[in-house]
Amino acid sequence: MKTIIEKYGHKRVTVVEGGITRHRSIFNGLKVFAENEFSSHLVQKPDVVIIHDAVRPFVEEDIVSKVVMAAKEHGAAGAIRPLVSTVIASAADGCLDHSLERARYRASEMPQAFLFDIIYEAYQQCTDYDLDYGTECLHLALKYCKTNARLVEGTADLWKVTYKRDLYAAESIIKDNLSQQVCVITNVKETLAQIGFLLPESLKSQIKVEAISVSLSKNDSCLQNIISGQCYNFVCVNDERWTIQETQELVNMLEKSNIPLLYPVVLILVHLDIPENNSFSIGMEDLTTIKKFARETKKKNILVYSLLIQYKDPLLLQETVNSAAALIMALIKDRNPELTGQLLVA
Repeated sequence: MKTIIEKYGHKRVTVVEGGITRHRSIFNGLKVFAENEFSSHLVQKPDVVIIHDAVRPFVEEDIVSKVVMAAKEHGAAGAIRPLVSTVIASAADGCLDHSLERARYRASEMPQAFLFDIIYEAYQQCTDYDLDYGTECLHLALKYCKTNARLVEGTADLWKVTYKRDLYAAESIIKDNLSQQVCVITNVKETLAQIGFLLPESLKSQIKVEAISVSLSKNDSCLQNIISGQCYNFVCVNDERWTIQETQELVNMLEKSNIPLLYPVVLILVHLDIPENNSFSIGMEDLTTIKKFARETKKKNILVYSLLIQYKDPLLLQETVNSAAALIMALIKDRNPELTGQLLVA
């Protein structure tokens, strides 16, 4: 945990050793605010404490705010979701004993929030049986402090990542969230402005596009603002021989922003091969350079891919651009680290 905190630059974090059960771990966390002997330095006691679990990684700020405000008013509050399956009880012989009317019940989720004095007093009064076998914090506040929790309707994203199949679903959600916006950077001659225009237009039907025309070596403020806005996808369109210098400028800007710390950034280098551009060619030396560059940037959590747009027939220009846009979207959505450094052709 300390390594993770240091890696991501978290400042206001105190690491507390957990217990052998859920409730004992939470109680250990609460003690840091109230008991000097439990912590080398007492942390300032809050008015409201929020309890959450790591198996629900997609909690949104809005639901956290709602349970905190409800806890301030009622003393305790927690997120709930409708039951998706009927709950039944089995008899000793393994047969059905009874079932619950699903419409009357809700699934208790996280986050939950409490006035600190209420939840701390509840844990102080807990029996060993509660601490070892209990799972519901709201029940402890009701049982020991007579505090009726306010129930707040939660979002569908509060589901628990519990089984192996849930990891695939979680990964899919993360990739989808990262695939909402792309920045298209064009630095092409006027004769190629048509392609520089058509590509963002084709992408707009599938993703939010920020299109700018700038030389990366100028460290443009507009590009800086886009990076600061948590954009994780960049497409660089160039009509000249592939050079590492300008692309390295963008990599440096991304590194300084710390954007790649949490999630991988996709950087797609688009090369234009057109009849008028006689000086353009990609040889084995260029491909080797691209692969080497991609290997180095992958260590920084920046995934570099290359895409060649072959513009031979003006009548097929839109079709070619649409094909390029489809490849770009596939790379952005899949974010496959094994494909970095490869050259795709549209």
